[in-house]
Amino acid sequence: MPPEPPREVGSEFHWDPAALLGAEQGGGLPRWVPDRHALFATGCGALLAVLRLLAPAGRLHVPSYFCMGVVEALSAEVPIAWYRHLPDGDGPRWATLLAEPGDVVLAQNLFGRDVREPWDAWREEHPGVAVVEDHSHDPFGTWARESTAGYVVASLRKTLPLPDGGLLWSPQGLDLPRPRGEESPGAHLKLAAMLLKSAWLGGRPIGKEGFRALQQQGEHALLGSTGPASAVTAATLPILNVAGLRAASTGNVEALLAALPEHSPAWRVLTGGPAGAAPFRVQLVCPSEETRDALRDRLAGHGIFAPVHWRQDRTGLWSGDEEAADLAERMLTVPVDHRCGPDEIRRTAGVLAAFAPASGAVR
Repeated sequence: MPPEPPREVGSEFHWDPAALLGAEQGGGLPRWVPDRHALFATGCGALLAVLRLLAPAGRLHVPSYFCMGVVEALSAEVPIAWYRHLPDGDGPRWATLLAEPGDVVLAQNLFGRDVREPWDAWREEHPGVAVVEDHSHDPFGTWARESTAGYVVASLRKTLPLPDGGLLWSPQGLDLPRPRGEESPGAHLKLAAMLLKSAWLGGRPIGKEGFRALQQQGEHALLGSTGPASAVTAATLPILNVAGLRAASTGNVEALLAALPEHSPAWRVLTGGPAGAAPFRVQLVCPSEETRDALRDRLAGHGIFAPVHWRQDRTGLWSGDEEAADLAERMLTVPVDHRCGPDEIRRTAGVLAAFAPASGAVR
């Protein structure tokens, strides 16, 4: 009898032919992706290309709770300013967004839980400020598909089993920058890792360390690439079962929330979002960084690999927002996505329910 395939929750996607549809089954490109778009290797690369096209005379205003690696790459093109946007359900603090004509503002749908209307109203009040929306946490939700912003970008590999991909479009019909140069070698490394992981999940005698190294090398090589998406991503995107993947991920988020206890001394759950939202996984807030790290280690010991979104190093590039940095130190994303079945949901809920912090109470 062949060995049972390893079971894990989270970590990098594997190559999954079951996620593909034929075009005749409704998975075609026009349904999910705007007809007029550009497909970059990365969402960061698409943002860099937009900034070069806009050539802002002022600053780029970035949310204080955001990926610092992306901000570091963007800071090479334009001075950075920060405005407060925390994962607390209250949206941007408009009084901290001190943008002037000639500036660019990066708006985000954080964890897929924000709403469009406040941003539409803000843009109308500030016609001299360009707004670029980042929908990486829900690229095909209602806000993304009905956006009226100048530019919209989404990093596709955060939610879809693709080796790379940064989708860019303009709801206002503005000029689109195009990718520069060749495909990133990082995409080829990521694809190799995805294929090897698929074989590993199928019980083949493949060392996990090998494809993990390829994944990490690929991510490093991809960072900030302004080249085109790989041929695999370009060919696969039109026939991905986007609706099915999105619905399965959303259903798993709801199932985990229903299975968790109402209260825990170790964590509290971030909730909220508009009707029809597809939240990006499940975010937990712990009472301290030590508790968060201990919970992360406990989950990893059970094959549940929970990422941190996003660390802020106060000795390096950071937002200057103590509240954002404090939350970043205490938050953990539980990686329930389309790959999870009922057994993985129950197991994850059980590990979370059984975890007790050494000390402290959730804030």
